[in-house]
Amino acid sequence: MASEAKSEGLVFHPMDQFIVKPFFGSGSIEFYTFTNAAFWMMISVVMVIVLLVLATSRRSIVPSRAQSLAELAYGFVYKMVEDVAGKDGVAYFPYIMTLFMFIVCANFAGLLPMSFTTTSHIAVTAVMAMLVFLSVTILGFVKNGASFLSLFWISSAPLPLRPILALIEVISYFVRPISHSIRLAGNMMAGHAVIKVFAAFAGVALIAPLSIVAITAIYALEVLVSFIQAYVFAILTCVYLKDALHPHH
Repeated sequence: MASEAKSEGLVFHPMDQFIVKPFFGSGSIEFYTFTNAAFWMMISVVMVIVLLVLATSRRSIVPSRAQSLAELAYGFVYKMVEDVAGKDGVAYFPYIMTLFMFIVCANFAGLLPMSFTTTSHIAVTAVMAMLVFLSVTILGFVKNGASFLSLFWISSAPLPLRPILALIEVISYFVRPISHSIRLAGNMMAGHAVIKVFAAFAGVALIAPLSIVAITAIYALEVLVSFIQAYVFAILTCVYLKDALHPHH
């Protein structure tokens, strides 16, 4: 009886959509296994290539829709880098543009039916965040030498408070890759999980219409969140780049 009652109940697992599985067949996952996560990361890379390379290969004075979208993305990220990191930061625009386009394409690809959201996994976002962290740290020492450490010494503060503030600054600096990666992964995972929960109620006749309305609203919100989270990741990278180029308070 207990088993029958359980089978008749509403059973759904909203977190199952984030399970990494072998793309071909089944079994355990090894370091060489081609997974669904790897496949959708490849799809994201292809989307970037199609938009930024193929769509602009035949540039014209009157741009096509794809060319207009590529130019809009280029101008948007370029202005962001210039405004936040300064003229010196423009030299590193290709790196930030690549990060932004990969994340935004991966986020939008994750909204397709039967897809896999790669940016919902901390393993993916942590790698990007660590690359940013190591890149700006190395760049800071290369550009400024030992004076890069002045980033942690707030000379405008009263002298007795400076050692305490320096310790806080050091801790906050090394927490950057954690917050940088968790923010993106957490937001993408939460939104998709909520959609899955409401989708489970779509089969219940009494609340199906409300469930469909909720799914539509949350999906629209996720489209906006997908862009915003890519923007947040990119603009934080610009802020960290600015600190590396100009560490003096």
